[in-house]
Order: sequence, then C-alpha cells, then structure tokens
Amino acid sequence: MSDEEKVTMDDYSAELEASFQKIEEGDILTGTVISVDEKEIILDLKYYAEGVIKAEDFSREPGFNVKESVHPGDEVSATVVRKDDGHGNILLSRVEANDILAWEKLNQLKEDKTVLTVKVKGIVNAGVIAYVEGVRGFIPASKLSLNYVEDLNEYLNKEIQVQVFDVDKEKDRLILSARELLREKAEEERKEKISNVEVGLVTEGTVESLQPYGAFVNLGNGISGLVHISQISGKRIKHPSAVLTVGDKVKVKVIAIKDGKLSLSMKALEDVAAEEIHEEEIVLPKSEELTTNLGSLFAKIKLN
Repeated sequence: MSDEEKVTMDDYSAELEASFQKIEEGDILTGTVISVDEKEIILDLKYYAEGVIKAEDFSREPGFNVKESVHPGDEVSATVVRKDDGHGNILLSRVEANDILAWEKLNQLKEDKTVLTVKVKGIVNAGVIAYVEGVRGFIPASKLSLNYVEDLNEYLNKEIQVQVFDVDKEKDRLILSARELLREKAEEERKEKISNVEVGLVTEGTVESLQPYGAFVNLGNGISGLVHISQISGKRIKHPSAVLTVGDKVKVKVIAIKDGKLSLSMKALEDVAAEEIHEEEIVLPKSEELTTNLGSLFAKIKLN
C-alpha cells in the first residue's frame, strides 16, 4: 500500500469513527455550513446525519439576517436539541451553545484587548446597544466619544470600533467602550502633529486654562503647550491670573519639546523685543558736535 493510499484510508477511518460517535442532547458540536436559506442552516458534522439550525435559533440579535451573515464554509458551534428532527437530521441551536461559548470568548476578547467593529442596533437611556458574539452589549454615552454626546440617535446603525470593557456572565452584563481607542488615536495624531513643530517657532494661541504652575495655551490643530509661570513675564508673579485670563490671545515661542509635550514662553519674546529696542537706541552726538550741527542748520535759514 502506497503512502498516499494509507493517508486516504487513515482519513476515511477517522471520519468513519467520528460518524459512529455517541451524540446526546445537550452536546455542543462544531460543523461546516453546507447551505443557508431564510429558514435554516445545514451543517456537515462529519456524522451519518447532517445538522440543522433553524434561522430563529441562530441568533437573538434584532434584525439579524442569516443569508447576509452566514455563508457556506463557515464553522459553527451549536447545541444538540434533538437527535432526530423527524427527517433524519440532528436539530441544533446556536443560541443555546452561544450562552456557554460566547461568554468564554468575550472574556478572552477582554483579556486580549481585541478591537471589534460593531453596529449600533439600538438607543437606550444613557447609551447605545450593540451585539458581540450574539450577546447584547451596552455602550454608555460616556464611552462613545471623547466629548459629550448630545444626540445618541446619530450613532444608530453606525459601525464603530470598540473593546470589551466589562464582562459578567452571572449578571448577563457586557459593557463595551470606544473611548480608550479614540483616546489612543487622538494621542497618536497629537504626537504626529507635534513632531512637525520645531523649537524656536513663534506663534499665536489662546489661553485655555490657568494652573498655579503656569498656563496652557491652545495653538490650534489639536495642539496645546504649557507656559510655565517663570516664562509668562519678565516680572515675578505669584499666579498666572495676575497677567492672564482664560480666552486671552497670546504670542508664544516654542522653547522645548520633550516626551510629546511643548514648553512655551512669552517671556522669551519680551526679551527679544528688549534686545531689538536696545540695538536700535539712538546715539546722540557730543555737545560740541551738537552745537556745530545746530549752527550749520541755523546758518541755512534765511530770516526775513
């Protein structure tokens, strides 16, 4: 017997053995989708009988379309409901299997911090609803965006990226969040913008907040920097509010960039202005020269 024939026989033996395995109601089986229509999904279980999942037993997700979401070749795990559906097939339920398997998967997704793309299927008080692995998940309004969300309806039927934030099978609770991903993206974009800023740049910004140690100035385009209290004025001040008010337009100079943060200075521009004034000082002539010059000037004036 050739190696090729032996492999074929081994494979056949494995399939034959699998086809005689004892199947009981409540078992979870995994099969490959053979066909899909509006009413049912047919699975190849590598068994003497095929598996059948009724469309309503595939998912609890509202508006779930079996033909759009399930395709031949997909692997599906489902629970045995009846060993014979009356037509010689094994009746299965993916919904029941999901009650066990989905929560295990959700815990793994949380641990791995997996990024998921979900579609918002409903609006509820203080948040929206989306489904992961057939389980109803809640996304609080505070975790939908980095900013306050005024109208949650804007998210209905919209696809967003989220991560599993909290999972509790006992309480049937799944909390999802988009906020952490949005924060990471915003931070990456901010760092990229800052990488294009050079030390020495002089620009205008708006004072956005005052702290005991300095003032934060918004330079636009999502970039802010700190003017340390020592860099606000040439005069010693006890608090930035002695010189500045939130909303003030100020000119600043970038004096340092470290760890993605901008250090700004207003004082540096005062120093530059003072130097320019010093350089442009008018030097008056000596008194003798002044007398001579004035004499020459008067000599040219004709008196009537």
